[in-house]
Amino acid sequence: MAAVAESIEESGRRIGHHAWIEMRLFETVGGWVASVPELEAKPVLAAQSHHHAWHAELWHGLLPSLPGVRTADLIAPADDAAQTLVDALAAPPGEGGTVDRLVGLYRVTLPALVATYTDHLDRTSPVADGPTIRALRLVLADEEDDRRAGDALLDALLAGPDEHARADAREAELRAFVGLGPSSG
Repeated sequence: MAAVAESIEESGRRIGHHAWIEMRLFETVGGWVASVPELEAKPVLAAQSHHHAWHAELWHGLLPSLPGVRTADLIAPADDAAQTLVDALAAPPGEGGTVDRLVGLYRVTLPALVATYTDHLDRTSPVADGPTIRALRLVLADEEDDRRAGDALLDALLAGPDEHARADAREAELRAFVGLGPSSG
């Protein structure tokens, strides 16, 4: 936790970034439910889409009212990498189909989101950010649980060493595409 709280403007922008990405993940992952052929993936994706919707709603509820700033203007991607990553997830699947999508979500997006939320938690002040701290802890728990469930689903869909290697290559490709470093896991 930080000794000095962020300004309300900084906090509002950060929370707006969270609201933006969670809403995009709700839309994207929810859209996959109808299009993935693997029956075992459908309930996992449907449940997690709803988690992202709830997270977006939670973040929307924490947005501050700032003079001279429309609340809607706070809801934006944090940077070009966030926009690029969400665009890549929303793109039609390539040759790897569902596996490529799941690699993008569970090996790239959710770990990046967990890192972002953890960094935000580290910058909070218990005195000024009580509701934000609670939201961050709730959302982090969901994201970690969703990642574990997604990793198990992905492992079940990867039939052999060639598919594992292809998934690893897709992860590296996507991480490079959005400017993230190599995987730490």
